[in-house]
This record gives sequence, C-alpha cells and structure tokens, in this order.
Amino acid sequence: MRIPFLSRQPQVAMVRLAGVIAARGGPGTGPALNIEHIGPVLDRAFALKRLAAVVLAINSPGGSPVQSALIGARIRKLAIEKKVPVIACVEDAAASGGYWLACAADEIVADGASIVGSIGVISSSFGLQEVLERFGVERRLTTAGGQKSFMDPFRPVEPEQQARLEELLAAIHVEFKDWVRTRRGAKLTTPEEALFNGRFWTGREALPLGLVDRLGHADTEIRRRFGEKVKVVRFGGRKPSLPLRLLGGAAAMAEERAAWGRIGL
Repeated sequence: MRIPFLSRQPQVAMVRLAGVIAARGGPGTGPALNIEHIGPVLDRAFALKRLAAVVLAINSPGGSPVQSALIGARIRKLAIEKKVPVIACVEDAAASGGYWLACAADEIVADGASIVGSIGVISSSFGLQEVLERFGVERRLTTAGGQKSFMDPFRPVEPEQQARLEELLAAIHVEFKDWVRTRRGAKLTTPEEALFNGRFWTGREALPLGLVDRLGHADTEIRRRFGEKVKVVRFGGRKPSLPLRLLGGAAAMAEERAAWGRIGL
C-alpha cells in the first residue's frame, strides 16, 4: 500500500502565463500578467519538492516590455537557483512580450497553429485636436518643461517629438533583440533582419526558423518527457467569468481586444 504523502514520484509545476502583460489590470478583467501578480506564483512553483521541471503554459499577445523583462528575469533566476529545466508550451499565442516570456524557457514547444514571434515594439494613440475644434472646446495646458506634454493627443504631432518616440521604441527593440539573441541565438537559422522586424508566424512556420524547438502541447510534452505517472501541479489564476468581465472597465477590455487583434486573434 502506498501512502500518498510518502510518494517519491517526480513533480512538474505548470504555471499559466495568460493574457495581456501590463503593470495592472482593468476593473473586472482580473489581475494583469505582471511581476507583482505572477512573481509569488513562480516562487511557489519553483519551491515544489522533487521538482523535475517547470512548464510555462503561455497564451499572451504581449504588452509591457518592462513587465515582460521582469517576469523573464525572475524565471531565469529561479531556474538557475533550483537547477531545473524550464519548458514553454505555447497555446494560441506567444507574441511580442509573450514571446519574450517564452524565451525565458530552455525549450519552446508550440502547436502548429500557434502564433509565435512579433519581435518588435509598438506605440499607438489618437489625434483628437480636430474633435476639440469641431465642438469649440478650448484646450488649456500648462507645463514646466518643454517636453512635459510629450505626444499630447489633443495637439498636432510635433516632428521632434515623433522622432524622439521612434528613438525610444528603437531602444526598447534593442533590449528585446538582445534577450532573444541571448536565449535563442544559437538556435536561430534565419538572418536577424527577417526575424526581428515584428512579423509573426504559426508554430509550424516558426519551427524551421529556430523560434521554437518542436511542435506539441503541454500535457503530452510532460508525459513524453517524464512518463505517465508524473504528478502535475498547476499554478496560475483564471480569468473572471464573462458577467464579471462585462461589469469591468470597457477601456481595459478594448485594449486587451486590440492586443489580440494585432495578431489576428
């Protein structure tokens, strides 16, 4: 007779990293995917006894580059400390910041139809100055510092501010590319200019490019590597139910919808 708490079977931690990566979530949308929320989850996952591996179940269209970097760095720190392999298994998407998270793993597994890549940086806003003029609204803005009203949507775009924004995006892009080179450089089989231009691919297309290591799914991958008797311990929250999300912030929901829409999902 086997006593459950004396079982010596290996354990695999499966951590779900799902949703838009942001410093904080919107009302009714649940906690955002950020270091404040997911950091303690990762700590608990890597603290399991008899830990054979950590599997990251990733389903994210991206988001904040800083939060992506913080989460990726925490994963690498814990993996080195605990001396366990990390495997990323992509569901619908690991795009942009989602791919940043996937690169924190030692290996990346994706479904043939997963969306992978989008190694680029984007900034979007609106120009509303003509709306104010049409309704006779006077914009009153006072600043100390000439650049304090940077890219104000209620003013025409100033060429020097547009140039500065492009510089900022390029600098962040360099950070992203350096991370991918560090984590995947030896595996990439295609010139960087074809990979680092913001394009995304299906998992099957990404495989020969070196962006993923093989095709598969989390549960089958775990059993292939560790056998049928392996114990899987799952970590990570779920999204609120649809009624709760409908009661939440429309702006946050629209932003999330736009993030998924950029990759066609």
